[in-house]
Amino acid sequence: MRKVSTVRFGEIEVAEDKIVRFEEGMPAFEKEHEFVVIPYDEKSPYYFMQSLTTPDLAFLMTVPYIFFPDYEFQLEDDVTEKLGIRDPEDIILYTLLTIPNGEIADMTTNLMAPIVINNRTLDAKQVVLEKSRYTTKHPLFQKKEEK
Repeated sequence: MRKVSTVRFGEIEVAEDKIVRFEEGMPAFEKEHEFVVIPYDEKSPYYFMQSLTTPDLAFLMTVPYIFFPDYEFQLEDDVTEKLGIRDPEDIILYTLLTIPNGEIADMTTNLMAPIVINNRTLDAKQVVLEKSRYTTKHPLFQKKEEK
C-alpha cells in the first residue's frame, strides 16, 4: 500500500494493483504518470482520477455510455498495441468532465479525447480521436427549452 496525500480526500492508502499508469503522462500534464480512480460515491455516475504525486490534481470523469448510450470510437492499432489491449473487454473508458462556472447544469464532457485504461494492466492513455464527430464540450444534460 502507498500512502498518498490529497487535497480532496485527505491522506489515502492506494494498493499498488489499483494504480493507473500513463506512460507519457496526460496532455498538458506530461509529468503526471500515476493516478487512482475513486468513485464519487457508491451510486454516482462520477469518478475522480486523483494524481498520486500532486495533491491538488484530481480530474472529474464519467463513463460516457451512461449519458451517451450511442457513443462510438475506434482506437488506432498503435494505441491498442501500446496499452496491450487484446479485445474490447480489456477496455475501461472514461471521459473528463468540465463544470463551467461551477454550474452543474452546464456540465460538459470531452468525448473527443477519452481516457482509455487496460483493465488487466491499468496502463492508460488519453486518446485524441482524430476522425471524430465528437467535440471536447458535449453537454451532459439537455437544456429545457424556454417557452
